[in-house]
Parts: sequence; C-alpha cells; structure tokens
Amino acid sequence: QVHLVESGGGSVQAGGSLTLSCAASGYTASMPWFRQAPGKEREGIALIVSDGRTIYADSVKGRFSISKDNAKNTLYLQMNSLKPEDTAMYYCAADPIHGVAWWVSRGWRSWGQGTQVTVSS
Repeated sequence: QVHLVESGGGSVQAGGSLTLSCAASGYTASMPWFRQAPGKEREGIALIVSDGRTIYADSVKGRFSISKDNAKNTLYLQMNSLKPEDTAMYYCAADPIHGVAWWVSRGWRSWGQGTQVTVSS
C-alpha cells in the first residue's frame, strides 16, 4: 500500500490561491485529488494519468491545475480563483482499482489523511 501525506491547506479569501502537495512513498502512476465537504460525498476533482494527461471535474476546470513531480513522487494541486464552495477536506489517492471510474472514491486503495481548505467570502 502507498503511504500518502497531504499538506498546503489553509484559510483564504475568495479569489485567492493555494497549492496542495501530496508526498507519496511507494509506486504511483495515475493519481487523483478528491475533496469532501461536510455532509457531502467525497468527489473526484482532478486526475493525472501516468502519461501526463489531466482530467478535471467541471466544478474546477479552468481554475485548478494538477501536476506530478515523478522524481520527488509528489502530486500537486494549484488552486486559483477559489470560491467559498471549494471549502472542503482535500485528499490525494493512489493504487487504482481497475474497472471503477476514477472519480469514485471506492476506486482507490490508498489515501492520505487529508488537508483542510477553507474559503471565506
């Protein structure tokens, strides 16, 4: 199992930016970022595939950017133009379960502990 540690969360005002990091120990290929707001399901918001392609949920497209430094085995999420509705706990994941859509949380075996992002209006 892959060990994951997220960092970089915090409190910002609407319109601000944050960069999240996810340090991984172990083999990683495709990796996603998920988020979970209070009372809501965990949702996949961005994926970077092993060949470098990226996919985004409509809710963050054009504002968030996912990247991965393979030499450091670290995943990043650059978040710009933040909105109050982006407030959530953010998680990275690894080790996909084949046959499950990437945006579904049960499709990933390894998870970090999460980092909180709070956006005030």
